[in-house]
Amino acid sequence: MSKNRPRDTQFEIGFFESVLRRDPRGTDVIEILGGLYTKQGRIADGLRMDRRLVRLQPTNHTAHYNLACSLALSKRRSEALRSLREAVRLGYEDFEWMSHDPDLTCLKDHPEFAAILLELKPQN
Repeated sequence: MSKNRPRDTQFEIGFFESVLRRDPRGTDVIEILGGLYTKQGRIADGLRMDRRLVRLQPTNHTAHYNLACSLALSKRRSEALRSLREAVRLGYEDFEWMSHDPDLTCLKDHPEFAAILLELKPQN
């Protein structure tokens, strides 16, 4: 089954791209495509989808978080931190995931990333 995985992902991308051509404002499809592109290592395409989703849903904290991830994967640290800060401002609160998210690896040693995590850390 795992031998077919890359082909399955490519099929899914083709399918969702055709759906998006019919409905260019389909936010669910844009979000799915962003994830699929990133999963395939197509970081620039994933970033393009994440930017598009944020334009369509500027108050969606998950969209801003995903954009931060794509920016971090693109080594655009300052922009990634701004987007991460915006995600938190809009209500993103998953401290555990953010602190271990491999997409954010390039931010882990940045003081602002530590400050964002400290803000999110549950108070016991």
